Amino acid sequence: MYKSVIPAGPARPSAAEANEAIRHLVETRVDGEWPSEAYEFLLTEWAAASHAELSAAP
Repeated sequence: MYKSVIPAGPARPSAAEANEAIRHLVETRVDGEWPSEAYEFLLTEWAAASHAELSAAP
């Protein structure tokens, strides 16, 4: 019998870390151009971390 192995990879950031990354992205944008792909990625990371943290809360 075989067991599925969950591949090891980088851990997702916490909601606070993702929020800080979003804040940094907004504060350091250049030329008034909005980095939409980076923002969407970080927002997805924040949402996943927030959901996981709320699900784990007692």
